[in-house]
Amino acid sequence: MNNNIKELSQQIQDLRKHLNELAKAKLLSDPKVIETSQKLDALLNEFERLIKSQD
Repeated sequence: MNNNIKELSQQIQDLRKHLNELAKAKLLSDPKVIETSQKLDALLNEFERLIKSQD
Protein backbone atom coordinates (compact mmCIF):
# COMPACT_ATOMS: atom_id res chain seq x y z
CA MET A 1 0.00 0.00 0.00
CA ASN A 2 1.49 3.34 -0.98
CA ASN A 3 1.80 6.29 1.39
CA ASN A 4 -1.23 8.15 -0.01
CA ILE A 5 -3.46 5.17 0.64
CA LYS A 6 -2.01 4.62 4.13
CA GLU A 7 -2.46 8.29 5.02
CA LEU A 8 -6.00 8.35 3.65
CA SER A 9 -6.83 5.16 5.54
CA GLN A 10 -5.66 6.77 8.79
CA GLN A 11 -7.70 9.90 8.08
CA ILE A 12 -10.77 7.72 7.49
CA GLN A 13 -10.24 5.87 10.77
CA ASP A 14 -9.81 9.13 12.68
CA LEU A 15 -12.84 10.78 11.12
CA ARG A 16 -14.96 7.67 11.64
CA LYS A 17 -14.07 7.73 15.35
CA HIS A 18 -14.88 11.43 15.55
CA LEU A 19 -18.21 10.91 13.79
CA ASN A 20 -19.16 8.14 16.22
CA GLU A 21 -18.37 10.42 19.16
CA LEU A 22 -20.42 13.24 17.64
CA ALA A 23 -23.34 10.94 16.94
CA LYS A 24 -23.40 9.84 20.58
CA ALA A 25 -23.41 13.44 21.83
CA LYS A 26 -25.74 15.07 19.30
CA LEU A 27 -28.76 14.31 17.19
CA LEU A 28 -27.99 12.66 13.87
CA SER A 29 -29.63 15.63 12.16
CA ASP A 30 -27.22 18.08 13.83
CA PRO A 31 -25.37 20.10 11.17
CA LYS A 32 -21.96 19.14 12.60
CA VAL A 33 -22.83 15.42 12.40
CA ILE A 34 -24.04 15.81 8.83
CA GLU A 35 -20.96 17.82 7.82
CA THR A 36 -18.62 15.24 9.34
CA SER A 37 -20.51 12.41 7.67
CA GLN A 38 -20.18 14.15 4.31
CA LYS A 39 -16.44 14.61 4.85
CA LEU A 40 -16.14 10.91 5.65
CA ASP A 41 -18.08 10.04 2.49
CA ALA A 42 -15.69 12.15 0.42
CA LEU A 43 -12.65 10.46 1.97
CA LEU A 44 -14.15 7.01 1.36
CA ASN A 45 -14.82 7.90 -2.27
CA GLU A 46 -11.25 9.13 -2.68
CA PHE A 47 -9.93 5.95 -1.03
CA GLU A 48 -11.94 3.79 -3.42
CA ARG A 49 -10.70 5.82 -6.39
CA LEU A 50 -7.09 5.37 -5.28
CA ILE A 51 -7.54 1.63 -4.76
CA LYS A 52 -9.11 1.23 -8.20
CA SER A 53 -6.29 3.20 -9.83
CA GLN A 54 -3.83 0.66 -8.40
CA ASP A 55 -5.38 -2.13 -10.47
